[in-house]
Amino acid sequence: MNDQIHTGDEHGELGDAEYAEFMELAAQEGFDAADVEGALEEAGHGPLPVLAVVGRPNVGKSTLVNRILGRREAVVEDRPGVTRDRVTYEAEWAGRRFKVVDTGGWEQDVFGIDASVAAQAEFAIEAADAVVFVVDAKVGATDTDEAVVKLLRRAGKPVVLCANKVDGPSGEADAAMLWSLGLGEPHPVSALHGRGTGDMLDAVLEALPEAPAQSFGGTVGGPRRIALIGRPNVGKSSLLNKVAGEERVVVNELAGTTRDPVDELIELGGTTWKFVDTAGIRRRVHLQEGADYYASLRTAAAVEKAEVAVVLIDSSESISVQDQRIVTMAVEAGRAMVIAYNKWDTLDEERRYYLEREIETEMGQVAWAPRVNVSAQTGRHMEKLVPAIETALAGWETRIPTGRLNAFLGEIVAAHPHPIRGGKQPRILFGTQAGTKPPRFVLFASGFLEAGYRRFVERRLREEFGFEGTPIHISVRVREKRGKKK
Repeated sequence: MNDQIHTGDEHGELGDAEYAEFMELAAQEGFDAADVEGALEEAGHGPLPVLAVVGRPNVGKSTLVNRILGRREAVVEDRPGVTRDRVTYEAEWAGRRFKVVDTGGWEQDVFGIDASVAAQAEFAIEAADAVVFVVDAKVGATDTDEAVVKLLRRAGKPVVLCANKVDGPSGEADAAMLWSLGLGEPHPVSALHGRGTGDMLDAVLEALPEAPAQSFGGTVGGPRRIALIGRPNVGKSSLLNKVAGEERVVVNELAGTTRDPVDELIELGGTTWKFVDTAGIRRRVHLQEGADYYASLRTAAAVEKAEVAVVLIDSSESISVQDQRIVTMAVEAGRAMVIAYNKWDTLDEERRYYLEREIETEMGQVAWAPRVNVSAQTGRHMEKLVPAIETALAGWETRIPTGRLNAFLGEIVAAHPHPIRGGKQPRILFGTQAGTKPPRFVLFASGFLEAGYRRFVERRLREEFGFEGTPIHISVRVREKRGKKK
């Protein structure tokens, strides 16, 4: 059977016979073949290629990101220092989809702006397949720009040079001056007004691979990648040292002492794993806002490279908004997930009681993630970490045959039909699992399915088929009404 399964070609992950049967079913229900294939292709994609947008503060990176996205997502103000929290977005141009990492400017460390900009760019470039380097054409190339150029050359990633703030023909000469950077043709752009962005995006598509270079797991039997993520000082470095059985990472009570990502090959339970320690933010960053931003960027870079995110939460403190944002980042990236509540050995009965209540209310959206209560300091319950990771990976890679899925959907529709809205009752007609890592489903329906009903379908999918430790993506394609033939 394995030689029939397609991974990334025209059928997604459907076998030839399964695909033919599915398309016949779609035709019987009145769906156009091109529409069905488009839905499968859209839902069945693997990891998307990643584009990093880098440059010094206040050159218009977030404005450019919004222009690429076609909507106002990244926060923009006329000063450095406003990009926060979320740094990764999904975009599309000319029918191709990719992720954009926004490294939009924040107030830099006054003790070393070059070092800070280089560090910020470094984190984003690490996970990127291609880079857009934004330079203010009105100002020209600065020393800081030159420092980033050196970093880009060392990284060896494809670079598209964006000469921003070229609002009209008079600015073309300023853009041409940027040939001196040695990065190839400068693309004159006005991110604010949209001028030239189409040509620049065409160049981006040429630079981006069709699929990212990272092939999960590498060769057969290659080490699986585990990202340790969490807010600063929750014990990520201590956990890595404990599982490694030696001091491999500097541990300090000060938050933010890990400087560079440390990939460690560690053997646990007879299996070699690649752990990525993401604790770090630069010691030289003094502003708390900058520290938070670095942490977000570092986390995003590590999650993009990983298969499983182990989210560490300090159980001795209340679950914070930052904890929830980090969990959301891993979910939106589509990674398998394990939640490890660290410092469990320090809790008294009262704190344990309130923590359980917090988990119910604050972490309910990821109740499907395996949970382990550990102590990185003492090693308590560390033996439970690998089985939890293996469970999450198994869920992440699970695929349900189309025939079995449709029998299940038929039972759902019969027992729990969609509520009637406006005198109509939409129905799920049929569906398929278009991909794995994470599981991605396409449901074909006679009308719009409300968000609450989609959540119900997801909950029932988990009850029936497991999917422990993995997010599930469900997209719905509604049958278009056909005009009556004359």
